[in-house]
Amino acid sequence: MFLALKEIRHEKLRYGLIIGMIVLVTYLVFVLSGLAYGLAQQNTQAISSWDASRVALDKDANDSLSQSLITSTTAKKVNMTSHEAYLGQAGVVAKAKGQAKLSAQFLGISRDQFIYKTIKVTSGHKPAKANQIMVDDSFKANGYALGDKVTLNSTSSKYTIVGFTHNAKMSVAPVVYGSLGTWRTLSHVTSDYKANGIVSNDANFSAKHGLDTLSMSQFINKLPGYSAQNTTFTFMIAFLMIIAMVVIAVFLYILTMQKLPNYAVLRAQGIPAKVLVTTTISQALLLVVGGLAIGAALTLATVLALPAGVPMSFNLPLLGGVTAGILLTGVIGALIPVKIILNVDPVSVIGG
Repeated sequence: MFLALKEIRHEKLRYGLIIGMIVLVTYLVFVLSGLAYGLAQQNTQAISSWDASRVALDKDANDSLSQSLITSTTAKKVNMTSHEAYLGQAGVVAKAKGQAKLSAQFLGISRDQFIYKTIKVTSGHKPAKANQIMVDDSFKANGYALGDKVTLNSTSSKYTIVGFTHNAKMSVAPVVYGSLGTWRTLSHVTSDYKANGIVSNDANFSAKHGLDTLSMSQFINKLPGYSAQNTTFTFMIAFLMIIAMVVIAVFLYILTMQKLPNYAVLRAQGIPAKVLVTTTISQALLLVVGGLAIGAALTLATVLALPAGVPMSFNLPLLGGVTAGILLTGVIGALIPVKIILNVDPVSVIGG
């Protein structure tokens, strides 16, 4: 460790450039991880808030809530308990006088069932009448307020915002909670249809009679674009780590080749090869840890500077995994030139 620190202090510019490269890679990986997790959260925030385990959809809906329709006849055959709730979904455009239009997901729920009881209110109260709605806090950020009269799509009816709820997004759109009757109006279906799906917080719930029951993880993975988005970000982060490993390995290889005469002198003086290898790995770890610290500080500054609308969020286990991955790539990169150090011949190098 002493040799590693002394060499870094002596060659400030050279090692500063390496740390700068690690900082850029670290910063990019952290920002991409935050965006990936933030976007994933915005796909599922509303769903996660229900603490549900299973969802039943029409068997011909291709596991899609928006394409599923459950008739009243089918619904009567399902053994509904306090653990189950009807759910209707409709894409809407919300508009209030003097405010910008907002694309949203309308979710029709029943006041007697667990979803209604589970959602938390940040201001106002939950909808108690057919013409009342509760919306995600992002509506407030766009100028909407309690008491605003909102039209949904091209319907002439106006709905009053009576409450706001936090982190209620689905498919990256803010959620509007209302009644199942309003859902039927927006979806242009008759009272012959009960809902799009049945959600349950019972892990053993299973529906038959023409319905397929999915776990929440299966249902979430079927959300439009969710799996493709996560896969894309995962590959980007993985490739960045591979690139980091290659670049670190190349830099350390070049440095090792330049320092071969020094290593040869040290070997001739009786310094064991193990000490030189340990020094190289310690040096790589110091560079990577330094780069990680600066990259983390830059990421924090970026998060504080970004507007609230940017979906960046961090998960500690994910962040820990990414950090460990970057450290591991640094160690692997340092191990590549180790063979050269182990095989250095003092006589041939000094004599040459």
